Amino acid sequence: MDNLNQDVAEVHWLLDMFQTVDVGLVVLTVDYKIQVWNGFMENHSGLTPRQVRDRHLFDLFSEIDEDWLRRKCDPVILLKNRAFTIWEQRPYIFKFRNYRPITGAAEYMYQNSTIFPITNLTGVVTHLCMIIYDVTDVATSRLELESMNGQLKQLSKTDFLTALNNRGTWEEALKQEFKRLRRSGNVGTLLMCDIDHFKRVNDTYGHAAGDAVIQAVAQAVKKNLRETDIAGRYGGEEFAVLLVDTTADQANYFAERLRKTVENLTVEYNQQLLRITVSVGIAEYHSGMLEHRNWIESSDKALYTSKANGRNQVTVAVAE
Repeated sequence: MDNLNQDVAEVHWLLDMFQTVDVGLVVLTVDYKIQVWNGFMENHSGLTPRQVRDRHLFDLFSEIDEDWLRRKCDPVILLKNRAFTIWEQRPYIFKFRNYRPITGAAEYMYQNSTIFPITNLTGVVTHLCMIIYDVTDVATSRLELESMNGQLKQLSKTDFLTALNNRGTWEEALKQEFKRLRRSGNVGTLLMCDIDHFKRVNDTYGHAAGDAVIQAVAQAVKKNLRETDIAGRYGGEEFAVLLVDTTADQANYFAERLRKTVENLTVEYNQQLLRITVSVGIAEYHSGMLEHRNWIESSDKALYTSKANGRNQVTVAVAE
């Protein structure tokens, strides 16, 4: 009698653990009819064991990709091997809402799962057991970290004030384009742009006004860019634009459009209306340039010719 009582107690403990364990436990027939549904699954689905028993899994949960799950389970049935799913490959099997306060940003529960075979006395697989793990905390932490790393990577390439490429990123792009042009013999043009009398703006209205002017010019540069053009803040009030597959004559149209856009700008700062202009230098790549710095020097020289000749104009460098 004592042994019987002990067996009954053990069964009671097992049933109690089965219902209260913090993982989902589902037992399916090999034709995917639900036989067992524990408390975790009931709590998150809102469906009781009685409601789901002998119901076809894919009829109750249309969000499950039937072809995918069958491909996962076929080797379990045929080879009696375990199968695993992870949230990185598929966020969830059962589309349960996430109610955890710490990971409240996640709309649905991220899940890992283990699927293993259940055999009868003759070794034939008659059922599948699925264990569903809630890994929302791990998944959201990983995704947030990846997002932060992505943002940091983008920030490392971007000028904070203008949101254009910073000098390092832009100059690296110029180096790569320079190498490509030396190999291919194609055309490309470099444009350097400088805000006229910028020191006067800073001295008269302050550095905050100067920042507002730089941002306005940066927006004008972005507005005139094509998809293939690469723009950056070269330093201070100077900007650079790499015009890919563009001749100097074609670049001149871009430069004039940019110059006129800036000339027509009105920058409002502390109820003051600031009018600004830019000077531009253009240099087309040619085979006499031995390194990318020669290209920068040529366009810079054209820029300072624009400055010397009265500003608010475009100068095209003559190949030496």
